Amino acid sequence: MLDYGSLSDFELTDLLKEGDAAAYTVIYNRYFGELFIHASNRLNDKEEAQDVIHELFVTIWNKKQDLLVKSDLAAYLYTSVRNRILDIIAHRQVESKYINSLQGFLDQGYCITDHLVRERQLAELIQKGVSELPLKMREVFELSRKHCMSHKEIAVQLNISEQTVRKQVNNALKILRGKLGIMVFICI
Repeated sequence: MLDYGSLSDFELTDLLKEGDAAAYTVIYNRYFGELFIHASNRLNDKEEAQDVIHELFVTIWNKKQDLLVKSDLAAYLYTSVRNRILDIIAHRQVESKYINSLQGFLDQGYCITDHLVRERQLAELIQKGVSELPLKMREVFELSRKHCMSHKEIAVQLNISEQTVRKQVNNALKILRGKLGIMVFICI
């Protein structure tokens, strides 16, 4: 019977490459404690350190035929753990930047989509209110507001007095304020 505990790392690695589960178990037991302490000190999180080591050993078992240990097994394992820790730290930094960015966005209290929706709803309410105005009043109001014509230009075009134009625009604004007052308050 082969005494796996007395085998060198090199011999255990060769057996592992052949799919020897006992060699894998010896490697795991030999290095888990040291690697765990190393990872735990770097990550300051015992559960995450344990996950890193377990993931490393799962990867080693799954890729045992392709395992390429150039110098010694301990150096290979420590390098693998270090690289995984660096990946976790980099991920934490990205996550932290994202959370800070998101928090800054939330602190601004500004949501462009919400404002665009409200603006569109308000425009629809105004258009509906304008369409409900009496015909002549609507015509005067649209020439004033949509076509940016002066009261004098509207009076000439419609063959009415400037005073009538002024009165029609003021009446239209009063009606719209009355109809839209509550709706605008709700929208804004």
